[in-house]
Amino acid sequence: MKQAVMAGKGRIDFGNVAEPEAGAGQVLLHIRRIGVCGSDIHVWHGKHPFVTYPLVQGHEYSAVVAAVGPGVTSVAVGDKATATPQEVCGTCPPCRRGQYNACEVLKVRGFQAPGCAQDFFVTEVDKLVNLPADFTFEQGAFVEPVAVAAHVTGRIGDLTGRYVVVSGAGTIGNFVAQACLSRGAAKVLITDISDYRLEIARQVGIAACCNVDKTPMLEAARREFGPDGFEVGIEVAGVEASLTALMKGIGKGGTLVIVGVYGEKPRVDMSVVCEHELTMKGSMMYRHEDWDQAVRWIASGAVRTEPLVTRHFPFAEYNDAYRFIDAQGDKAMKVMIDVN
Repeated sequence: MKQAVMAGKGRIDFGNVAEPEAGAGQVLLHIRRIGVCGSDIHVWHGKHPFVTYPLVQGHEYSAVVAAVGPGVTSVAVGDKATATPQEVCGTCPPCRRGQYNACEVLKVRGFQAPGCAQDFFVTEVDKLVNLPADFTFEQGAFVEPVAVAAHVTGRIGDLTGRYVVVSGAGTIGNFVAQACLSRGAAKVLITDISDYRLEIARQVGIAACCNVDKTPMLEAARREFGPDGFEVGIEVAGVEASLTALMKGIGKGGTLVIVGVYGEKPRVDMSVVCEHELTMKGSMMYRHEDWDQAVRWIASGAVRTEPLVTRHFPFAEYNDAYRFIDAQGDKAMKVMIDVN
């Protein structure tokens, strides 16, 4: 079978390897679509701090079950599926209390463990996420980033009737904003410096958008929410200025969730956190229930994915997909690799 290997910074090589077999409790997946995410791009640029080359990428994907191993009865050949990419120990303190997404020795397939950038891929059945038969393969590949949004918004508590600002309108920020509305938020304001990303946000139903290069976030928040302002801020951009603006604008007693990956360590005015009695939370990946929620949202249309697809590339043009993303900049939301 064919396999794509990130041999080093800016270079994917192709080879033929033996097709894997499903062992006891495992499933053999025929990979169909792979989504390229921001972390994958960091690997392409040689800027991901927790990977070594060579590396097989691929952690956002959809597939068809090709074979099942002994003891597997919950899925059948021909079913559509995807799978969670985490490899966890199950014994460290976070794992024992159910926070295995923060496992002390966490490995993620496509980064610290081999990913799915090949024709066939084996995973354990307990990692499998069943997809509806009428899902497109594109929808299936979007379950992973929507699961991130499900976990982020689940960290906040009841969102019913609340006003929310999401900073960053890339793929994750877009899905986080949609997830907030799906959980009952009264209104969501999404901010970015890209008019293109904000237009995609409008296409999926996020009506309140602000380009912070043109209008300060606080001004947009007053316009959208009135004098009471907002009480939930979600920082997805990974930029200090974005975090500072959210802290300056959020109402006392509000909740801030940090999702963005910061290239430089941000400075945080902890006196504001204390005196305004803010709650700050981090959000790390997801758990299995977040994937199940993502499937339900996509299936019901509560979360829309199709406007985010920028372009498809055939498997043999994996390198070209990354070059396209670099060339397009903010106008590349989600690029899909068509494996088969």
